[in-house]
Amino acid sequence: MAKKRNIIVGQSGGPTAVINSSLAGVYKTAKERGFHKVYGMLHGVQGFLDEQYVDLSTQIHSDIDIELLKRTPSAFLGSCRYKLPEIHENPEIYQKLFEIMEKLNIEAFIYIGGNDSMDTIKKLSDYAIIKGHTQKFLGVPKTIDNDLALTDHTPGFGSAAKYIAASTKEVIRDALGLNYKKESITVIEIMGRNAGWLTGATALARTEECEGPDAIYLPEVVFDIEKFLKNTRELLKKKNSVVIAVSEGIKIADGRYVCELSGGSDYVDAFGHKQLQGTAAYLANFLGAEIGCKTRSIEFSTLQRSASHMASRVDVDEAFMVGGAAVKAADEGDSGKMVVIDRLSDDPYQSNAGIYDVHRIANHEKLVPRSWVNKDGDYVTDEFINYIEPLIHGDYQPFMVNGLPQHLVLKRKQK
Repeated sequence: MAKKRNIIVGQSGGPTAVINSSLAGVYKTAKERGFHKVYGMLHGVQGFLDEQYVDLSTQIHSDIDIELLKRTPSAFLGSCRYKLPEIHENPEIYQKLFEIMEKLNIEAFIYIGGNDSMDTIKKLSDYAIIKGHTQKFLGVPKTIDNDLALTDHTPGFGSAAKYIAASTKEVIRDALGLNYKKESITVIEIMGRNAGWLTGATALARTEECEGPDAIYLPEVVFDIEKFLKNTRELLKKKNSVVIAVSEGIKIADGRYVCELSGGSDYVDAFGHKQLQGTAAYLANFLGAEIGCKTRSIEFSTLQRSASHMASRVDVDEAFMVGGAAVKAADEGDSGKMVVIDRLSDDPYQSNAGIYDVHRIANHEKLVPRSWVNKDGDYVTDEFINYIEPLIHGDYQPFMVNGLPQHLVLKRKQK
């Protein structure tokens, strides 16, 4: 009797509005391709090490559930920020992971995540080659930061950009409505440690009826606080209400994050990432003290990650596409690869799924090209806007119950 073909999928890293659309793509395609069971690891590879997993057929019972899952933000299976050690440092962890996979008759291992998650796929596929294991390992891109190499963009980014652009317009309207012969400055802080893709998305707020933010500062350009002060003073000569967008990760010339200038947190995660917060608050306080007008800081913080009520249809559809493409690639014998999105055209916008060696992607960051930021370093160019604009198109309306979006929730059972 032939061995039953099973597949396992996990989610890792920060949440997005469409990460579960990729999960739905994995599940639906795996079923269509004849996989017997589709397991979901709970809290990524870290939970899988503790044998925490679920048969997804106990959670997804119909096409309606698949549609509901596509509209549910954040990691349905739970996520983790767990860094696998190098193979030579702790081979026992790898032995344990492969023993669990053998027990479950796993043929393909799919991991949905960002840079650090692709490092996991790279290490597991390398170990499989070294030890002669036959499981296939495929990565599915996911990050609102849009900083994965070789893919045109990442699922999660378009919806976050749509939310950021819409919210920036609303912040600008709010600030304009409150000001009468009084000067005010609003500083908006947006996620982005080293890459300013999300902060640049605020430029989309510049429309027929909205001037958009007055200045945009990305981490790709060294932040000069005196130049920032001078520019803000100049803006206030022209208008009473000034709105400025900054990345949380902007740095001054000596390499320090701006948020560290006020003390900040000493917390560092498993990947060595410092916790960044308070950039806008520091700058608003600085401007208030120097200029003497009303200032306000606004952190979009986690709101921009899981705003599925503002999801882009392009984003939801592409997330589903890359999930399915990973299953197809594994089923056809690929391993150690990540699915990417290739842009075919801008007008009309079209894309399809491609695939690249994960060794060329893991631990590499895609930054905003310097040529896509103006000479003064305080705004993005039309080329940046033209790149991002198609990714926010279309709506994917949530299922509403009593006026609120409905989500699919994991029902846990004791194994």
